[in-house]
Amino acid sequence: MRFGVCVANFGSYGDPRASVRLARAAEHAGWDGFFTWDHLAFVWNGPSADPWVTLTAVGCSTERLILGSAVTPVPRRRPQVLAEQVRTVAALTDGRVVLGAGLGGNEREFTEFGESADPHVRAKLLDDGLDLIRSLWNGPVWIGGNSAPARGRAARWDGWIANSLEPCNISMSASTLAAHAATLPSRKGFEIVFNGYSESGDDVGAFRAAGATWWLENFHDLRVDAAAALVRVAAGPPR
Repeated sequence: MRFGVCVANFGSYGDPRASVRLARAAEHAGWDGFFTWDHLAFVWNGPSADPWVTLTAVGCSTERLILGSAVTPVPRRRPQVLAEQVRTVAALTDGRVVLGAGLGGNEREFTEFGESADPHVRAKLLDDGLDLIRSLWNGPVWIGGNSAPARGRAARWDGWIANSLEPCNISMSASTLAAHAATLPSRKGFEIVFNGYSESGDDVGAFRAAGATWWLENFHDLRVDAAAALVRVAAGPPR
């Protein structure tokens, strides 16, 4: 199992320089990846940072971390523009990029701008958008969401990101993860990504045994602010 740091893109984490500091600490401490949320948080929570601009800065400040979004709501993006953004980050980082994609879970980020929050509309936009993105960029795509349709969609791509967090607690047990993982492909290279919280030295082996190939350690202001997160990141991944 590989380990990544995954940060909010708003609140104290809305300053992209905070992400750069965290990513540098993560690389030094032996983490394998750096991921960011993708919200238009200014609609409901104050300023937020564009995840792909942030990941560009992170990519130019690190040498080996895998970079990605967890997750980008493709239905509120122009997919051809998103493909160009992701492809540009990939070019700057020797391909160290994953696109985490999903329907989008905050309806106000759609309705505030006159866009439909209907899940069926968003599902079609997601599938059509991913097909267009694939025609323009051939990097990994991981799909987020716990529903059967989301897992079915993930099976057609390169990985699945579990929606496994409450604000400050893990909301999915290892046994539930294992049950979901049993419905997903076992092909080489298919990733099962678990979002979690841990302290340095915690044993997360139950999730590894359940099928997780990535653990994303999540940070946001309800847990700790970006300055305090540096301490946890510098202490290194769980085991």
